[in-house]
Amino acid sequence: MTPAEESGRKVTATVAPSGAITIKHVSGKQYLKAYLDAVGVATACDGIATKDIRLGQTYTEAQCATMLERELIVHAEGVIKCIPGVYGRTNQAIAIVSLAYNVGVSMVCKSSIARFWNAGQWRAGCDFFPRYKFAGGRVLPGLVARRARERAICLKELPR
Repeated sequence: MTPAEESGRKVTATVAPSGAITIKHVSGKQYLKAYLDAVGVATACDGIATKDIRLGQTYTEAQCATMLERELIVHAEGVIKCIPGVYGRTNQAIAIVSLAYNVGVSMVCKSSIARFWNAGQWRAGCDFFPRYKFAGGRVLPGLVARRARERAICLKELPR
């Protein structure tokens, strides 16, 4: 089964002083059985599309939570390497890690968002989020909605 859009699943993520991340499911559907995403990539749980995911595999909620924690850490570390100033900027970090989780760290690091943010232009970078609405060469409504949410988070608490 391929979701028509994103699952809408919501989680809360808490980062401990040690750097450990705890994920807690809040609401929405989680795909425990691997499926092909909108561009034909084997995907499971909360959009996890690592090389280990195979069609037909089924995961438990605990396995999905563990995989999500691991992926968020990997993506956050990658983003901080190319945009060091995002460290400590909670709203911008949430938004850019979400984008990186979806499009990949290398895409984010090569992006106009990274260039703006590395130049200290936070608002200009946030305004670029809506441009990442394509998958497989077409605009996907789920990505339009996701980018709008990320941009809104990104702009929180930024000076005008």
